[in-house]
Amino acid sequence: MGWLFQWGQLPLVLGVLAACALGLWLPLHLPLGPFNWDTVLYLDGGQRVLDGQIPSVDFFAPVGPLGYWLFAGGLALFPSPQPVLLAQWMLFAVTLPPFLPTVLRLRPALGWALLLPFLFFQLVPLNVEQYGLFPSFDGYGFYNRHVAQLLYVLVTVLLFERRAGLIVFTVAWCCTALFLLKITGFVTAGLICLLALAAGRISLRAALVSAALFAAVLAGLELTTGLVSHYIGDIVSLVKLNEGGLASRLLQAASLHFGTFGSGCALLLGLAIVEHNALRRGLSELMRRRDWMSLSAFFDQPIVWLGVLLACGIFFESQNTGDQAFIFLWPLLLRIFETPAARRLPILVLIGAVALPPFVGIAHRLSRALVGQMQYVDLDRPQLKILGQVDQRPELLDRAREGLDILRGNKSLYEAYASVGLLPFYSLYADIDFQMTWLLATDDAVSAIKAFEAREGVRFDTIMALNFVNPYPYLLGRHATRRIPIGADPTRAVPNPDADTIEAVRNTDLILYPTCPVTLANMRLREIYQAGLANHREVKLSDCWIGYVSTPHQLRP
Repeated sequence: MGWLFQWGQLPLVLGVLAACALGLWLPLHLPLGPFNWDTVLYLDGGQRVLDGQIPSVDFFAPVGPLGYWLFAGGLALFPSPQPVLLAQWMLFAVTLPPFLPTVLRLRPALGWALLLPFLFFQLVPLNVEQYGLFPSFDGYGFYNRHVAQLLYVLVTVLLFERRAGLIVFTVAWCCTALFLLKITGFVTAGLICLLALAAGRISLRAALVSAALFAAVLAGLELTTGLVSHYIGDIVSLVKLNEGGLASRLLQAASLHFGTFGSGCALLLGLAIVEHNALRRGLSELMRRRDWMSLSAFFDQPIVWLGVLLACGIFFESQNTGDQAFIFLWPLLLRIFETPAARRLPILVLIGAVALPPFVGIAHRLSRALVGQMQYVDLDRPQLKILGQVDQRPELLDRAREGLDILRGNKSLYEAYASVGLLPFYSLYADIDFQMTWLLATDDAVSAIKAFEAREGVRFDTIMALNFVNPYPYLLGRHATRRIPIGADPTRAVPNPDADTIEAVRNTDLILYPTCPVTLANMRLREIYQAGLANHREVKLSDCWIGYVSTPHQLRP
């Protein structure tokens, strides 16, 4: 049994990976949750990659390209993967290579204490925030969860690994991945790596080698695809669209995550009280000797690590709407747990207060979703392909059907809200009713396009949607318009189109405009791309969809 306890970690990981592969192979259904259409960003981006497009070069993306590459690989490998599970589990390909070599070399108790939380958070597609009233999974915030999980790996290796080669590999690997996932995650990792350098956890030589490897990968990508310069240009555009308000965002993040952040600050204060003599000695030694060894000794104290990680965490959370916040504190909490300070009951209680909220909250939501799913019914819409692999309460599905019928005949109310710049209610997109209705409307669009093509004897090779997401090239096996953004939020993620973008829109065969419901965002998108619609003819595809058809297509009068 001792051998199993010591070496059972690798069989467990292999078993988890096998279970994930089987789960992605089977046409599983998950409960539909709030903001579920964020999943379509991966579907759209992955389909574009399979169609030969390069993120940032051929289309504007709200985050880095790595997620779309991984999702495209999953689409190519599995016949009908549940998209939320694929977007969640695909990151194992990135997190395990640097994480496993460290965990497998640690003493068993510590290794298990690091591995089990990691697997839990990596497997479960849930955030610590909750926006939905009904038990469900979170089809949004994937890239934020990915960042949190990679930071967990990075902090683990920096705190518990001593082999220089593996540290170099991990820093280069994680920083490259984070740069290609989300730039704020990369900035956060850079701050953590600077602390590790000051604390002597990574030598200057190792840091330079890691930086060289990172630069070499980016140089290779730039020379072969031109991606890096375009990606940086996208980042600059997004910063311009979202500048200002950092202080309010920091306060909002601290309030939203007070259960963890507040407890972390209390633990920081507790450590300062308990370890005040050691802190004073370390600072005095640093001022007296002024050498690298005393500097490293001072910065390598748990209280310094905790302060920096809390600051990094609250900075990252200020840029997010949902993720597994502060889970990368867990490795540090284990290190603090092993110090003499943890023998004091108040410190031990505070460690638990920091560690437990993310785990307990997500575990509670997971159990509710699994139990609630027993009473759910599948959304039976084969035209939606894997996008339709969801389920929900039967009354919600009936409500969405009836709601779509009401929207078809009563558009004036939503038009009135949109005309004054309002949503009918503030959390419309988080509402499961809206997400289910949107799926039904999407199915209606597919049927309408097929019927129109059959009736007119035409085929639309390129399709664009004046909507937040565009699943139609995937659903119909067509091409997506190049140059335009995916995740088209006109308030923060759609820069003013240049001449090449307008030309790409002008050359699009079919541009879809949804009217069930009419929203301000869709109206603004139509205004933004109005110049590209000039040579398109407006047609009614259905009661919920207007189509702008390129004039080269000969339509019957």
